[in-house]
Amino acid sequence: GRHEVWSWTTAVKQSLCLMWQKVTVQLTLSMSFLVAVCWYCRRLYSFLAQLLKRWSNYLQRKLIRNVSVLTEVDLLGYSMREWKGETKQAKHMREAYEELFGSCHIKYLRQVRKDNYSVLRAVLFQIFSQGISFPSWMKERDILKLPEKLLYSQGCNWIQQYSFGPERYTGPNVFSKLRKCMETLKTNWIEISASKDHEERRNLCNTLFSDESKEHKLYEAIKFIMLYEVVEAYEQIKNREETTHNLFSLLLARDSSSDPLSFMMNHLNAIGDSICLDQVELFLLGYLLEVKIRVYRLHRFHTEEFQVLYPEEYRREWSEICLLTEDDRYYHIPLFRT
Repeated sequence: GRHEVWSWTTAVKQSLCLMWQKVTVQLTLSMSFLVAVCWYCRRLYSFLAQLLKRWSNYLQRKLIRNVSVLTEVDLLGYSMREWKGETKQAKHMREAYEELFGSCHIKYLRQVRKDNYSVLRAVLFQIFSQGISFPSWMKERDILKLPEKLLYSQGCNWIQQYSFGPERYTGPNVFSKLRKCMETLKTNWIEISASKDHEERRNLCNTLFSDESKEHKLYEAIKFIMLYEVVEAYEQIKNREETTHNLFSLLLARDSSSDPLSFMMNHLNAIGDSICLDQVELFLLGYLLEVKIRVYRLHRFHTEEFQVLYPEEYRREWSEICLLTEDDRYYHIPLFRT
């Protein structure tokens, strides 16, 4: 009997040991699998996090590169970053910025992309963001018909030599390209100025001024309007029909723009490509868009030309927009805040 009890006990112990060994093996395998899964998930998470970070940085760089009018920054902070050091020019510029901050109550600025469309971009962005409507003369005419009128009614076949800024395009398709530019200007101007909500206008402007193709069409449309008005003024002066604004006489008095063709070839064609608008053309721009353009010229600080109005003669109902320049080439947008 004792032998049977011992045999039974031994068998049970062996069975339990065998089961425990199997359980231990299963537990070990399970734990190893869980550890492997955790390690894999951790590596996967790390990989996805790095991928997401790289993608986010790429999109951010692309967005920053495409936005041509940046968000506002502190005026004095910008001045200190841009004009470090103790050179005469750096001190002069910092003093000019301090004058803007203290006496002119300009607290912030919006940087505008530095290319040869800079001044046109700064002017149009403010016109759109402020919801300024079409100039009165544009409301009376269909600006979409101006290319057709200039080409066919006034016989200016030489506009086939019109060049679209950096595109440097001339040829028989000029008319259709100009028409598209005028359509882009009219459509976007009407849409944005019709919005009475400031936030909505801001979003529309940010979208528009992040699209380089549309932007360039806007600027080329403005350039063409300038050319069209110079043609009309030239004909009036030549035929002595009407009294034109003095700025047209000044513009046509230049050796490089004595007639509309030379004005286009020597000035307008290069705008956006190799040059910006000069001072006389800024007068013309303000006059045609019916806005008073106040420019703070920082390199002219301590002179009478520190603040300049374009044009000097303006109507009371015209809206005012402000620009800031350090060199009469690139322009930024100053912001007034209380």
